[in-house]
Amino acid sequence: MSVWRKSSYSANSNDCVEVGRRIGIRDSKAPASHLPVSPAAWSAFLRSVKS
Repeated sequence: MSVWRKSSYSANSNDCVEVGRRIGIRDSKAPASHLPVSPAAWSAFLRSVKS
């Protein structure tokens, strides 16, 4: 099971952002690197997007 998830809206596209649980975010076109994001920062980001 992969730790990386991409949005269901991405279908089979490789042009998307993926989220890794307790890891961070990465660009699907450059999967070798990622941006670490703390759980608190990710939660704050999601709250901001939803509001």
